[in-house]
Amino acid sequence: MLVVHHLSNSRSQRILWLLEELDVPYEIRFYEREGRSHLAPEELKSVHPLGKSPVITDEDRPVAESGAIVDYIVRRHGRGRLAPPPDSWLYDQYVQWLHYAEGSAALPLIMKGLTSYLGGMWRPLKERVDTELDTHLNYIDRSLAERDYLVGNAFSAADVQMSFIGELAAVRTDRSRFPNLDAWVRRLQSRPAYRAAIRRGGPYALEGG
Repeated sequence: MLVVHHLSNSRSQRILWLLEELDVPYEIRFYEREGRSHLAPEELKSVHPLGKSPVITDEDRPVAESGAIVDYIVRRHGRGRLAPPPDSWLYDQYVQWLHYAEGSAALPLIMKGLTSYLGGMWRPLKERVDTELDTHLNYIDRSLAERDYLVGNAFSAADVQMSFIGELAAVRTDRSRFPNLDAWVRRLQSRPAYRAAIRRGGPYALEGG
């Protein structure tokens, strides 16, 4: 049985969603963030040495990192669903989005949250972060012009992987400035499988700042 080691209010929510979309049986083991630090609990290190979430175990084999988990689930459990044919150009685009989410897009959003608490002497860094954030959100917004989804205008696991970026943008900036991105996130959040994942995984609220 595939087990999702699910940390509250975290990227692991999209792994639950992906499994719901594919109708793959899974179990959830719940973990709560620690006190004021909001960090993952130490017990997650017994699952994977990094002690991070998301992480899954499948027949007791751990798989970490969001993109790797999405790829693993689609390849091993997807039966050809939610990914383009591997020999197509669309598949290359799909892989780019899988890696882009955490490789490039997530960092300015995370830094935006951190710099919001820093004093005036950090203003040059804040300005650089804001510039980078606008670059990435504009890129995603333009990519969604005249289409509903990121790859070939068909819903795929790339949309699931990228969803965290769009959701976090809503609490770190004014997402209404990026209307295509905003509409895309709302479209994703209206999917029955997304709502089912929320019911199984519990409340999902990202922190602002």
